[in-house]
Amino acid sequence: MEFFKKLITAIRGGGRELGEAVLDSQGIRIYEQEIEDAKEAIKKAESDLTGVMAKDMQAGREIERLEKEIAGYEAKALGALDQGDESLAGEVAEKIAELEVELETQKAAKHQFAAHVESVKEMIKQTHAKIREHEREISMVKTTDNVHKAAKSINQHIDGGSSKMVAAKESLERIKHRQQDESDRMAASDALNAELSGESLENKLKAAGIGEKSDRKRQVLERLKAKQQDSAN
Repeated sequence: MEFFKKLITAIRGGGRELGEAVLDSQGIRIYEQEIEDAKEAIKKAESDLTGVMAKDMQAGREIERLEKEIAGYEAKALGALDQGDESLAGEVAEKIAELEVELETQKAAKHQFAAHVESVKEMIKQTHAKIREHEREISMVKTTDNVHKAAKSINQHIDGGSSKMVAAKESLERIKHRQQDESDRMAASDALNAELSGESLENKLKAAGIGEKSDRKRQVLERLKAKQQDSAN
């Protein structure tokens, strides 16, 4: 393929390492171009194949025409023999012989056309399969290459401790610290307000079951008990 010629051109005039570096950097692009060239070649082959298939169809129609014409002359030759006109029958037989030679030629041509069509169809089918295989390979290579580039970028810019990333991390930590400080201040303010307004004490009394609500409950319970006792007496 022209691919190998391009490889030779790519490394010509330089050392082995330089040539391989150039080849690697251009390899995917060259490979993709070779695939596109192969697709174009397949399109042309398919176009040419339609021409051969047309010739095959034309040969088939010509064979049918000749067979019908031969059959017609055979019927006429038999009619001449039936009338005892052997001379006329001989002329018709000569015509039939000429048509039969042409028929054999058309049949041989159609056989060649058909064989060529099937052969080219199989080659096109195999080439399409190879193109799909190469496209899968190059897709995997490109994907892997992109992953490697991403990993390299992360290593260089994030894990590598570049000045920008260090500054960004420090900024993020300051933001988190300010947010935590603000949350602590708000909590402290709520606690202080509750204590100054007496809410904290009231909450403590309620938790201990002491307060207006608790006293009222006790009074109601004592009143009910007294009623119960009066009813019993």
